[in-house]
Amino acid sequence: MTIGGSTASAELAALRPWADAAPAITVQERTARLDRARALTSGLGADALLVQAGDSLRYFAGVPWSPSERLVALLLPVAGTPKLICPAFERGTLEAELAIEADLLLWEEDEDPVELVADALPAGATLALDPLLFFGRARKLERTGLVTIDGARAIDGCRLIKSPAELALLSQAKQMTLAVHAAAARILAPGIRESEVVRFIDDAHRALGGGGSTFCIVQFGQATAYPHGLPGDRALAEGDVVLVDTGCRVQGYHSDITRTYAFGPVADEVRAIWDIEHAAQQAAFAAVAPGVPCEAIDAAARAVLVREGLGPDYRLPGLPHRTGHGIGLSIHEPAYLVRGDTTPLAPGMCFSNEPMIVVPGRFGIRLEDHFHVTDAGAAWFTPPQPSIDKPFD
Repeated sequence: MTIGGSTASAELAALRPWADAAPAITVQERTARLDRARALTSGLGADALLVQAGDSLRYFAGVPWSPSERLVALLLPVAGTPKLICPAFERGTLEAELAIEADLLLWEEDEDPVELVADALPAGATLALDPLLFFGRARKLERTGLVTIDGARAIDGCRLIKSPAELALLSQAKQMTLAVHAAAARILAPGIRESEVVRFIDDAHRALGGGGSTFCIVQFGQATAYPHGLPGDRALAEGDVVLVDTGCRVQGYHSDITRTYAFGPVADEVRAIWDIEHAAQQAAFAAVAPGVPCEAIDAAARAVLVREGLGPDYRLPGLPHRTGHGIGLSIHEPAYLVRGDTTPLAPGMCFSNEPMIVVPGRFGIRLEDHFHVTDAGAAWFTPPQPSIDKPFD
């Protein structure tokens, strides 16, 4: 039985840390990333690239810090040694996590780190900025006499295409989450609350070595009609639609998988909408090929819905959001499977595929799996859901 029939304690007892762990990103790969970023920065006409703390800093330097009011950033000149701007009192922690060779530019609490950036560059230099850099910092950099430009093409030009090592880490994260999904389906029983399932999923991710859930949405019945759920803590009843959307991280790389299935008998309309959703997801997958613009994948999924009398565009009943998003060190990152994003697909790009169908106020169906682009088209990281009654192979 794939839905119900077990308990949280029994399922957790059966889980073990993931045996086939993907290897970490090597120093050599990070060095190649820096070289690629330098070339792209030079192509923008800039003298250096500034990368704020966050997923991009982790990508280039291995430092997994979030941005804060204190400036922590990588200053990457197109020629020369990378430089890390960091509060002086954080030096020990930074050195323990830094995965590249870099000069440290340390600042005390009564100093302005923006001046460190300006002093490290020639007067009037052009600096490409991380698109996620705080606005106030960008303005202060401009006031030092530096010329600032958008550095998104340099950063995204590196991060869009995943290496084999990144694909392996993403694959592990997604396989772990799919195993957690299967275990969660087995603990369902009438009366179980959404919060109980959320707690179980977090515990199960930890049991597999995923560090807990990065997020978790569990929705029963009418709550499934809202893409990110409703307040409250509903109890499961026979005949409910169940929607579970969750993920974890492996060495920073994300999973994000959704399953929607029936708990007991559901109406024929629900089954029909589930079938349309499944067909839309498959149509999006089939449309993938190198060189195809991202927006064409969204169009392929919507065309299925329109043929069935849903939509068009974002009208409901239908698909209220994009078909998919890029994924890697950020759970949502460029490019996006949505009208207007003309980025051409290329081998190594990774996306969610989730053309959710919402029937307002009644129910929603979201099937979310991820694929990566190959020379021949697309390849699933994990197998899609077979049927509304069988969430897993």
